[in-house]
Amino acid sequence: MLFYCSMNKADRMNAIMQTLQISKAASVQELSEQLKVSHMTVRRDLVSLVQSEKVRVLHGSVILHPKSDARQNEIYYSLIAAGAEHPECKRRIGQLAASLIEPEDTLLIDVGSTTEYLAKYLPDAFAYTVLCFSLNVVSETVRRRNCKTLFAGGLFHENTLMFEGPESLEMIRSFRATKAFISASGANSQFGVTCMNSYERETKKAIIQSSLKKILLVDSSKFGVIRSDYFAALSDFDEIVTDSGISKEYSERIERLGIVLRIA
Repeated sequence: MLFYCSMNKADRMNAIMQTLQISKAASVQELSEQLKVSHMTVRRDLVSLVQSEKVRVLHGSVILHPKSDARQNEIYYSLIAAGAEHPECKRRIGQLAASLIEPEDTLLIDVGSTTEYLAKYLPDAFAYTVLCFSLNVVSETVRRRNCKTLFAGGLFHENTLMFEGPESLEMIRSFRATKAFISASGANSQFGVTCMNSYERETKKAIIQSSLKKILLVDSSKFGVIRSDYFAALSDFDEIVTDSGISKEYSERIERLGIVLRIA
């Protein structure tokens, strides 16, 4: 059975806000092409954003409302809520990603609802090392008898279950991983790979710099989406693990970049 993961209204509205934060203005046509939905769907989404005084529509162009503070109006990210979106897609992505782990690997596992599924499928049969920095991931790694767990602590963020800080960054930068499994909230061919929280950005950059092979774990609803905080280009990744809902357009773009695409 194929599982197709589509962007819901809240995701589309957030993507519209993120686009306007970057480009300041966009047409309905441009938003329709970016979101891969009809003009009518975009116009319905804009009605909600206009009513909440987040955007204004002037002469066919959409702009941020003058009263709208981009940071205050971002949709609050919750790991629990994110985990409830497309759970079957994320489970299969996590399971496939875990199958890529080999004996004696040294791994960096990022924060996120998809990487949590990866952690649930970590192997027991052979030895490897994991450096992680989120509560949900470490709770899984410590259960694996052949997994050596290193934990980078710091300030705890309740909405993502992530720990971060200068000491954590230094630990990651000093570590050398054979594979890094990295999550994202958006993967856009033009604006790159992005996350929802600014405090995640430097950690994700450090992971990329410390890893031999960079593997992006994202469900197909993330392609084309733009979030607020950029941390990498698509071309920075060696492999992408996603689900069968990925569009032909993005599959072809990833192939042209020479990235290994794995479909769960």
